[in-house]
Amino acid sequence: MKRILPILACLLFSAVSVAQLKPRPDAFPPAPETPGAKAIVMATSIDEMASWDRYPTYGTYLDMMEHWAAEYPELCHIDTIGTSIQGRLILSLYIEPATDDDRYRPEFFYSSTIHGDELTGYVMMLRLIDTLLSSYGTSPRITQLLNSTRISINPLANPDGTYFGGDNSVQRSRRYNADGIDLNRTYPDPFVSSAKALPRENAVMIDYVSSHNFRLSANLHGGSEVMNYPWDCFTSLENPHPQSEWWKEVCKRFVDTSRVYSANHFNDVNAAGYIAGGDWYVIHGGRQDYMNYYHDCLELTMELSVQKKLSCDLLPEYWRFLAESLIGYIEEIYIFVPPVSVPEVAASAEGRLKLSPNPVSEAVTVSGLSVGTVVEIFDMSGRRVASAVSQGESQSVSVGSLPAGLYMVSAGRAAALMVKQ
Repeated sequence: MKRILPILACLLFSAVSVAQLKPRPDAFPPAPETPGAKAIVMATSIDEMASWDRYPTYGTYLDMMEHWAAEYPELCHIDTIGTSIQGRLILSLYIEPATDDDRYRPEFFYSSTIHGDELTGYVMMLRLIDTLLSSYGTSPRITQLLNSTRISINPLANPDGTYFGGDNSVQRSRRYNADGIDLNRTYPDPFVSSAKALPRENAVMIDYVSSHNFRLSANLHGGSEVMNYPWDCFTSLENPHPQSEWWKEVCKRFVDTSRVYSANHFNDVNAAGYIAGGDWYVIHGGRQDYMNYYHDCLELTMELSVQKKLSCDLLPEYWRFLAESLIGYIEEIYIFVPPVSVPEVAASAEGRLKLSPNPVSEAVTVSGLSVGTVVEIFDMSGRRVASAVSQGESQSVSVGSLPAGLYMVSAGRAAALMVKQ
C-alpha cells in the first residue's frame, strides 16, 4: 500500500497539471486521418521535388539521397542505419566537409518521422539537407557551421509506416511500423524496467547512435506545434532534467525565431510554445529520454505541425517559418556544449571519466565508458591526435608516439586532462 499511494499521487498530479493543455497527440491511440481529406501530391522524380510542394515516393526519396551523395562527394555521404521489417532502407545523410585539418567537430543528429504519418519533418529534413549542401561556399554562416560540425540527418525513421499503402503514396501512411508497434514507446526506458523486445527499426537506430558521439539531437514529430523537452517520464516537479533551464532557453530561441516569420504558430499547447514532456503528458519508452540518459546526448522532441500530414501546398509555408529555427538549433551545440579546444572544458565537464596512468608514457586506459563510446584525444590547439571506440567500460588508447605535453581526453560529455611524459 505504501508503494501504491505515491504512484496514485503522481498520476493525480499529472492529470491535474495537464487539464488545461491540449491533449498530447501521442498520449492516446490516434484517430486515423481520412484519406483524400488533404491535397496530397506525390513526386515521382527529383525534378518534381524542385518546388518542395510534394511528398516523395519511396523511390524518389532514395534517388534524392543518392543524388546528394554523388553531387557533393566532398561534403557528405550516405549512412545506412539499417533496414525496416519490410526491407526498406533507413538512411542518414552525414555531412562532414573534407578539410585540411583534423580539428574536433562535435556531432549533431536530426531524425524525423518515427511515427510514419507525421510527415512535416520528413520534407523539412530533405529541404534542410538540400539547403546546407547547396549553400556551402556561398553562405558564410552555413559554410562555418558545416566546417565545424558533423551533421547527420535521418529524414525517415519509419519508412514502413510512411509507405504503408505502397511505395508510391503516403496517402495511407500510419503511425506504427509494419508489425503495428509504436516505435516511440519501445526504446529502453531508463526509469521503468521493461522486458519489451526491441523493434527492428529501434534496434538498428540504437546501433547507429552507439557508434557515434552525438552531443545534441532532435526527434521530429507532428500533431501539435510545441517544443517538448525532457523528461517525458516525469513531471518537472517530480524530477526536472538537469539542464531544464538551458532547455527552456533553447526552446524559446527556436519559437521566437519562427514567430518572426509567422506569429500564428507554436501556440496550440500553451502560449510559450514549449513545455517539459511530462508536464504535458507522461509517457515511457520514448527516444528522447533514452538518448538523454543512455547516450549523454541532449535531445528534445519537436512537434512541428498541428496537421500530421500537411496538404502539399502548405509545405513551402512551413519551411519559410521553420528554416531559420532548424539551422539555429544545430548552432546550439556551441552554446551549451562548446568544441573541445580549451583546457577549461575538462575542468567543467560532466561525467565519470578516469585516466590511468596519468602521467602516461605508452598507453592510457580511459574508464567510466559504455560500449561504443568514442574516445578522442586532442592537443591544446584542439587538433585530434588519437581516437578509439570503446569495447567495454574501459578502453586503452596508444599515445606512445605523441610528443610530451598536455592533452585533453574526451568521451561523450566527459573530459579529463592527460599529461604525456
